[in-house]
Amino acid sequence: MNAAIIAAGGTGERFGEPGGKQLATVSGEPVLTRTIRAFEACGAVDAIVVVTHPERVEEYRGSAVTPAAASKVIAVVAGGVTRRASVAAGLDALPDGIAYVAVHDGARAAITPRTITEAFARLASNLALDGVVVGHPALDTIKRVDAEGRILDTPDRSGLWVAQTPQVFRLDALRRAHARAASEGFEGTDDASLVERDGGAVAMVEGPRWNMKVTVPEDVAVLEALLASREAEGER
Repeated sequence: MNAAIIAAGGTGERFGEPGGKQLATVSGEPVLTRTIRAFEACGAVDAIVVVTHPERVEEYRGSAVTPAAASKVIAVVAGGVTRRASVAAGLDALPDGIAYVAVHDGARAAITPRTITEAFARLASNLALDGVVVGHPALDTIKRVDAEGRILDTPDRSGLWVAQTPQVFRLDALRRAHARAASEGFEGTDDASLVERDGGAVAMVEGPRWNMKVTVPEDVAVLEALLASREAEGER
């Protein structure tokens, strides 16, 4: 069985509007609702756990989870102080029998069932891998800067990728990496960084550049236009 943990527990400070990015309305419904529906429609996913801000579980359940009418959602749980702790709470809520688990940002609502399926398939087809990360090659020039913004160097972008979600892992590898990170006080910036640090092999799998994450209010209009264009072309 495969599961998905949808991480929607952030404070959304950068979004700066009441309700936060998860409940921002796009095409008439919350961003989080759209995200859940993509995983509900994916045949590769058997169970979904939604992790919310610890003080807003019932609000998110009523405003975004229930409207998704997703039969695969088996739990809506409170997250922790950090993203790592929130994903760990999602891992604790998974049922027995799960072999692979995808971790996805709740505010990344442009994701499609096709991309999710391809990520699961890539991992399942290679026994040498512990995880795969959806992303795309960096197309812009990247600068490394100091605290004052002064450029230190310009890395060769040919080996640089932009990491997105979903990030799909063998469940035992992700649980082991989370346990080690928790015991050593390591947070990381995504789940792949925890697995990498634990010695796991993680590969990138190319996904669409438009798999954007809503972070600031102006992202909502971009997402809405993207979804409208995609649906006009018959792709959901």
